Amino acid sequence: MTNGRQLKLGAMLHGVGSSTSLWRHPDAIPDASVNFELYKKWVRKAEAGKMDLVFIADGLYITEKSLPHFLNRFEPITILSALAAVSQHIGLVGTVSTTYSEPFTVARQFGSLDMISGGRAGWNVVTSPLEGSALNYGRKAHPDHDLRYEIAEEFLEVTRGLWDSWEDDAFVRDKASGVFFHPAKMHPLNHEGRFFSVKGPLNIARSKQGQPVIFQAGSSEVGRNFAAQQADAVFTGHERLEDAMAFYRDVKRRASEFGRNPDNVLIFPGIAPILGKTVEEAEQKYEQVANLVTIENALDYLGRFFEHHDFSQYALDEPFPDIGELGRNSFQGTTDWIKQQAREKGLTLRQVALQVATPRTAFIGTPVQIADRMQLWFEAGAADGFMVSAAVPNGLEQFVDEVIPILQARGLFRTEYDSDTLRGNLGLPFPENRYTRATAQARV
Repeated sequence: MTNGRQLKLGAMLHGVGSSTSLWRHPDAIPDASVNFELYKKWVRKAEAGKMDLVFIADGLYITEKSLPHFLNRFEPITILSALAAVSQHIGLVGTVSTTYSEPFTVARQFGSLDMISGGRAGWNVVTSPLEGSALNYGRKAHPDHDLRYEIAEEFLEVTRGLWDSWEDDAFVRDKASGVFFHPAKMHPLNHEGRFFSVKGPLNIARSKQGQPVIFQAGSSEVGRNFAAQQADAVFTGHERLEDAMAFYRDVKRRASEFGRNPDNVLIFPGIAPILGKTVEEAEQKYEQVANLVTIENALDYLGRFFEHHDFSQYALDEPFPDIGELGRNSFQGTTDWIKQQAREKGLTLRQVALQVATPRTAFIGTPVQIADRMQLWFEAGAADGFMVSAAVPNGLEQFVDEVIPILQARGLFRTEYDSDTLRGNLGLPFPENRYTRATAQARV
């Protein structure tokens, strides 16, 4: 049972798609990844559907084998700031790396986005999995997996500290008295840590939601701990209900062990629904997309998760090759899962590559069937909400028009926005400024 809870829904705005070949679809807009008019259309559609947020993913390293969308796409803060001007309620969430950024810059960027949007910003904290990223930032080596999370933990600590530089009532702006701000309510951070030294204060105040919402997506052991301890919301991806339920329980348990209210750590599995008036029509749509992918495309796509490893050197119809620990310093959770599936199911390289490049999920069917499955996952304790990707052109539009009304009719999703901030719509508590809180506690 939902106990009065309602689903949270996000839309991934992913240009020409997360596929190697979706841009070739007859209905695709091939320049979608850099088509601002299209992004405006998408965010307005998602907002019309009362969705909680739109999400812009990102990466810092490409090769000639990267996905078409990765080769030519908008930088998240830039596009989200522009989209803030054409939306009123929907959250604006973007990816920025903690491995190849500076806390003061990121705090300022998201603080500005939060102010521009009136409290609708969210930061997807990533540690940048691809080793080649180091080459674009003058680094000799990419930090190993666990070290990247140690850096991320301090990075986030500093960023949150900077976001509290100004108490909420610090700026008086009294023309008569000439008092612009209360100096006692401005707070330098004076952070000296293992990885960062940051004096502060930040040169922008807090927005009406206090601080941007923190998102994270990591399924490794250290990634789960980071999510449970630090994140407000967690992006994840599972094909089976049982796996999604296990992840949900695990992260919520860890959150409790860290002294947090597990209800304030929202779990968002990613889904890419394919809708049809009938099951047969939906299946035909899937087959049309899958048939656009060549085995060469699939091998390239698979290789990205393993530091762009060249899988074309192996026999396609023999068991998945033994590649040792390759990939564990990048997409650790994903690469472990791929190798485990290959081993347990006795899959060939061809089968693995095609399954990874053209995943067939449970969310293919009629609008009612998709709504049924979402409700099942929600009520079974596998999800607090879903990140919805478009697996076919016009997929977002179809989801908003055909699935959301069913969820609304069942009382599973809002018919009007609950708040004018992202934090408010997600039902997350307002983060009181640490200095205001300390002053209040000292008076007790």
